Amino acid sequence: MRVIKGKYKGRRLVAPKNIPTRPTTDFAKEGLFNILDHKIYFEGLRVLDLFSGTGNIGLEFSSRGAEIVLSVEQNKNCIAFQISTIKDLGLDMRVSKQNVFRFLKKENETPFDLIFADPPYQSPELVHLPSLVFTNNWLDKQGWFVLEHGKEHNFEMVPNFRFSRKFGHVNFSFFNASNED
Repeated sequence: MRVIKGKYKGRRLVAPKNIPTRPTTDFAKEGLFNILDHKIYFEGLRVLDLFSGTGNIGLEFSSRGAEIVLSVEQNKNCIAFQISTIKDLGLDMRVSKQNVFRFLKKENETPFDLIFADPPYQSPELVHLPSLVFTNNWLDKQGWFVLEHGKEHNFEMVPNFRFSRKFGHVNFSFFNASNED
């Protein structure tokens, strides 16, 4: 895993073997951020990284100038790795250890500009993520929700779906409450 652009460009992250994750590939991450480059302005962005695993995606947002990055993950080894990386780089990122589905059911006071979720592809609850994100004030009215998922899921009929892209075996579905595409 490497940081593609920004302050930490070229920085490599090597996750320990005790982390049960499937990090987003560099190829897919580069494709994702090429799309986002045309949709959002990174400087000052408020980002929520769900199922954050190694923190790879949150670190990329932070490197590109995001003001707030909150990572939510429940695996203690992933949390420890993220905290270690944050300290090593001197980042101002927050990490919260909790179940994402329970987290999203809570009422939120300050919406995020962008929410990224990379849940386990086989999670039966994955299909409920879009509705959970658009409930309880998690996403700003102009904000984007990006869901990484396997090929077996299709979200085209889900409210607020805008488009999807595929990079290798990685699929991203993009959602937005405004009428932007």
